[in-house]
Amino acid sequence: MERMIEILREILEIPSPTGYTKEVMAYIAGLLNENGVKTYFTNKGALIAGNHPEPELVIAAHVDTLGAMVKGILSNGHLSFTRVGGLHLPAFEGEYCTIITRSGKKYRGTLLLKNPSVHVNKEAGKKERKEENMYIRLDELVEKKEDTEKLGIRPGDFIAFDPKFEYVNGFVKAHFLDDKASAAVMIDLMLDLGAKTLEKLPVAFFFSPYEEVGHGGSAGYPRSMKELLVVDMGVVGDGVAGKETAVSIAAKDSSGPYDYEMTTKLIELAEKHEIPHVVDVFPYYGSDGSAALRAGWDVRVALIGQGVHASHGMERTHVKGMLATKDLIRAYIEDRFGV
Repeated sequence: MERMIEILREILEIPSPTGYTKEVMAYIAGLLNENGVKTYFTNKGALIAGNHPEPELVIAAHVDTLGAMVKGILSNGHLSFTRVGGLHLPAFEGEYCTIITRSGKKYRGTLLLKNPSVHVNKEAGKKERKEENMYIRLDELVEKKEDTEKLGIRPGDFIAFDPKFEYVNGFVKAHFLDDKASAAVMIDLMLDLGAKTLEKLPVAFFFSPYEEVGHGGSAGYPRSMKELLVVDMGVVGDGVAGKETAVSIAAKDSSGPYDYEMTTKLIELAEKHEIPHVVDVFPYYGSDGSAALRAGWDVRVALIGQGVHASHGMERTHVKGMLATKDLIRAYIEDRFGV
């Protein structure tokens, strides 16, 4: 359990907004390779791990996160931005961030409302939080556009927000548990299984780099794949059954129903092994499984994941939910392949 939480902390601290995942992918590949698990990258940048030459079951999570990109440099030297993925601006207002230039330089900043001081702006609390009303305050001595240009900052540079990781009383709090919590679960399970067992199992683990913009799971899977088990966050909130201490099994999301047989088997296994779980329907949700089906992959797809509260904001889950997710993945592998 402690190893899984430490893996989660480490990958959360590596910036990986959609489109800039090379560093976290390299970290995951290095960790797995050190433990005898083979990896390779797809042309698009996804990471595939496993030791069997013809995997029939692929287990997928995504490591790309919400973020932003420099849109322009304002006349005062600070930055306008455009969102990457469904960044919920009210939840990120006041958050610290890192601007990563194309040359590799990194600068610090803060996402703020324009003219944010309540001592001069009585309307600060009423202003709608949208891109044109907000900016990145750069932590550099800049007064005009040319000052910032001299730093090497340009439109198109990525903006990565701090995860603010905290682990307390079994709860994990951070931005981007969607979906790095699932990635940590998958990595920890591979380390548990070990290189030798993975040689016998026709299973591969897929780490997606573009899920937050809708096409991460559209390509790159092994051609031998017959089933895709997507591990993504379970929804917690009004109108759904999800709990932070359980694994959610999704029967349907906004893209439609998931595979009936796979979903039924997952429910049966959770009941048989007394794994804390809920069966749920997600109203505003899509996954890499949705992308795979839309891209025409002839595979069965199911979706599970630990319950995550306050999705796309200051998220929280519990180690019990992560362990339930891990136990259900293991149970499915063992049932599927008799190990």
